[in-house]
Amino acid sequence: MKQLDLAALDTLSAQAKASPRLRANANLHDELTDPIQRLAIAMEPDTVIRPHRHAHTWELLTALRGRFIVLLFNGDGVVTERVVLGKGCSVQETPAGVWHGVLSLDAGGVIFEVKRGPYTPINAADFAPGYASDDAEQGVELNRWYAKAKAGDRLWGQG
Repeated sequence: MKQLDLAALDTLSAQAKASPRLRANANLHDELTDPIQRLAIAMEPDTVIRPHRHAHTWELLTALRGRFIVLLFNGDGVVTERVVLGKGCSVQETPAGVWHGVLSLDAGGVIFEVKRGPYTPINAADFAPGYASDDAEQGVELNRWYAKAKAGDRLWGQG
Protein backbone atom coordinates (compact mmCIF):
# COMPACT_ATOMS: atom_id res chain seq x y z
CA MET A 1 0.00 0.00 0.00
CA LYS A 2 1.21 3.49 -0.86
CA GLN A 3 0.31 6.48 1.27
CA LEU A 4 1.02 10.17 1.59
CA ASP A 5 0.53 10.84 5.28
CA LEU A 6 0.79 14.26 6.91
CA ALA A 7 4.45 13.73 7.77
CA ALA A 8 5.21 12.95 4.11
CA LEU A 9 3.45 16.17 3.06
CA ASP A 10 5.47 18.12 5.64
CA THR A 11 8.71 16.62 4.28
CA LEU A 12 7.70 17.35 0.70
CA SER A 13 6.89 20.97 1.58
CA ALA A 14 10.27 21.37 3.29
CA GLN A 15 11.97 19.99 0.16
CA ALA A 16 10.08 22.49 -2.00
CA LYS A 17 11.10 25.41 0.21
CA ALA A 18 14.76 24.32 -0.05
CA SER A 19 14.62 23.79 -3.83
CA PRO A 20 15.78 26.53 -6.23
CA ARG A 21 12.54 25.98 -8.23
CA LEU A 22 10.45 26.11 -5.02
CA ARG A 23 8.72 22.83 -5.77
CA ALA A 24 9.22 19.12 -5.16
CA ASN A 25 7.28 16.01 -6.06
CA ALA A 26 6.61 12.58 -4.61
CA ASN A 27 5.64 9.96 -7.19
CA LEU A 28 3.16 7.23 -6.38
CA HIS A 29 3.77 5.55 -9.74
CA ASP A 30 6.74 3.17 -9.76
CA GLU A 31 8.36 4.21 -13.03
CA LEU A 32 8.22 7.11 -15.48
CA THR A 33 6.98 4.62 -18.08
CA ASP A 34 3.86 3.73 -16.04
CA PRO A 35 0.64 4.25 -18.02
CA ILE A 36 -0.84 6.50 -15.32
CA GLN A 37 1.34 9.08 -13.58
CA ARG A 38 0.29 9.93 -9.99
CA LEU A 39 2.20 12.45 -7.94
CA ALA A 40 2.00 14.99 -5.16
CA ILE A 41 3.70 18.29 -5.94
CA ALA A 42 4.59 20.73 -3.18
CA MET A 43 4.64 24.27 -4.60
CA GLU A 44 5.59 27.46 -2.88
CA PRO A 45 3.87 30.69 -4.00
CA ASP A 46 6.91 31.97 -5.90
CA THR A 47 7.37 28.83 -8.01
CA VAL A 48 6.67 29.47 -11.69
CA ILE A 49 4.47 27.19 -13.78
CA ARG A 50 4.70 28.62 -17.28
CA PRO A 51 1.58 28.28 -19.45
CA HIS A 52 1.80 24.94 -21.22
CA ARG A 53 -0.18 22.04 -22.66
CA HIS A 54 0.05 18.25 -22.74
CA ALA A 55 -0.84 17.14 -26.25
CA HIS A 56 -1.07 13.45 -25.31
CA THR A 57 -3.02 13.54 -22.05
CA TRP A 58 -5.63 15.07 -19.82
CA GLU A 59 -4.45 16.30 -16.40
CA LEU A 60 -6.42 15.95 -13.19
CA LEU A 61 -5.55 18.16 -10.20
CA THR A 62 -6.75 18.32 -6.62
CA ALA A 63 -5.46 20.34 -3.67
CA LEU A 64 -4.14 18.29 -0.75
CA ARG A 65 -3.04 21.41 1.16
CA GLY A 66 -3.50 25.06 0.36
CA ARG A 67 -5.10 26.83 -2.58
CA PHE A 68 -4.06 26.97 -6.22
CA ILE A 69 -5.27 29.12 -9.09
CA VAL A 70 -5.68 27.07 -12.27
CA LEU A 71 -6.14 29.01 -15.49
CA LEU A 72 -7.20 27.51 -18.82
CA PHE A 73 -6.44 29.38 -22.05
CA ASN A 74 -7.59 29.14 -25.64
CA GLY A 75 -5.02 29.08 -28.46
CA ASP A 76 -4.97 32.90 -28.59
CA GLY A 77 -3.94 33.20 -24.93
CA VAL A 78 -7.34 34.24 -23.61
CA VAL A 79 -8.37 32.87 -20.21
CA THR A 80 -11.39 30.64 -20.71
CA GLU A 81 -11.65 29.38 -17.12
CA ARG A 82 -10.27 30.27 -13.71
CA VAL A 83 -10.73 28.01 -10.70
CA VAL A 84 -9.26 28.05 -7.22
CA LEU A 85 -8.51 24.53 -6.09
CA GLY A 86 -8.93 24.21 -2.35
CA LYS A 87 -11.57 26.95 -2.29
CA GLY A 88 -14.73 26.48 -4.28
CA CYS A 89 -13.28 23.64 -6.37
CA SER A 90 -11.98 20.27 -5.20
CA VAL A 91 -10.97 18.57 -8.45
CA GLN A 92 -10.22 20.05 -11.86
CA GLU A 93 -9.45 18.18 -15.07
CA THR A 94 -7.80 19.85 -18.05
CA PRO A 95 -8.45 18.12 -21.39
CA ALA A 96 -5.53 17.01 -23.56
CA GLY A 97 -4.04 19.81 -25.62
CA VAL A 98 -5.53 22.68 -23.58
CA TRP A 99 -3.18 25.46 -22.48
CA HIS A 100 -3.06 25.96 -18.71
CA GLY A 101 -1.09 27.51 -15.87
CA VAL A 102 -1.05 27.11 -12.10
CA LEU A 103 -0.23 29.46 -9.23
CA SER A 104 0.24 28.31 -5.63
CA LEU A 105 -1.40 30.78 -3.27
CA ASP A 106 -0.20 29.37 0.05
CA ALA A 107 3.13 28.45 1.61
CA GLY A 108 3.24 24.70 2.16
CA GLY A 109 0.72 24.04 -0.62
CA VAL A 110 0.59 20.53 -2.09
CA ILE A 111 -1.35 19.60 -5.21
CA PHE A 112 -2.01 16.07 -6.45
CA GLU A 113 -1.74 15.38 -10.18
CA VAL A 114 -2.90 12.40 -12.24
CA LYS A 115 -2.27 12.09 -15.96
CA ARG A 116 -1.70 9.51 -18.65
CA GLY A 117 1.85 8.19 -18.95
CA PRO A 118 4.49 7.58 -19.81
CA TYR A 119 6.13 10.72 -18.47
CA THR A 120 6.91 13.08 -21.31
CA PRO A 121 8.91 16.28 -20.68
CA ILE A 122 7.25 19.42 -22.01
CA ASN A 123 9.05 20.57 -25.15
CA ALA A 124 9.38 24.18 -26.34
CA ALA A 125 6.39 23.87 -28.71
CA ASP A 126 4.13 22.98 -25.77
CA PHE A 127 4.91 26.14 -23.83
CA ALA A 128 2.77 29.14 -24.75
CA PRO A 129 4.30 31.58 -27.26
CA GLY A 130 6.78 33.80 -25.45
CA TYR A 131 7.12 31.42 -22.49
CA ALA A 132 9.42 28.70 -23.85
CA SER A 133 12.40 29.83 -21.76
CA ASP A 134 12.60 29.69 -17.98
CA ASP A 135 13.14 33.41 -17.27
CA ALA A 136 13.09 34.34 -13.57
CA GLU A 137 12.07 37.98 -14.11
CA GLN A 138 9.33 36.95 -16.52
CA GLY A 139 8.18 34.39 -13.93
CA VAL A 140 7.64 37.06 -11.27
CA GLU A 141 5.48 39.05 -13.69
CA LEU A 142 3.65 35.91 -14.81
CA ASN A 143 2.72 35.00 -11.23
CA ARG A 144 1.43 38.54 -10.64
CA TRP A 145 -0.66 38.24 -13.79
CA TYR A 146 -2.00 34.80 -12.82
CA ALA A 147 -3.07 36.14 -9.40
CA LYS A 148 -5.36 38.76 -10.98
CA ALA A 149 -6.37 37.06 -14.24
CA LYS A 150 -10.01 36.38 -14.97
CA ALA A 151 -11.96 34.87 -17.85
CA GLY A 152 -11.55 37.03 -20.94
CA ASP A 153 -8.07 38.38 -20.07
CA ARG A 154 -5.36 37.74 -22.67
CA LEU A 155 -1.82 36.62 -21.80
CA TRP A 156 -0.40 36.15 -25.32
CA GLY A 157 -1.46 36.58 -28.93
CA GLN A 158 -3.23 39.49 -30.51
CA GLY A 159 -6.73 40.68 -29.95
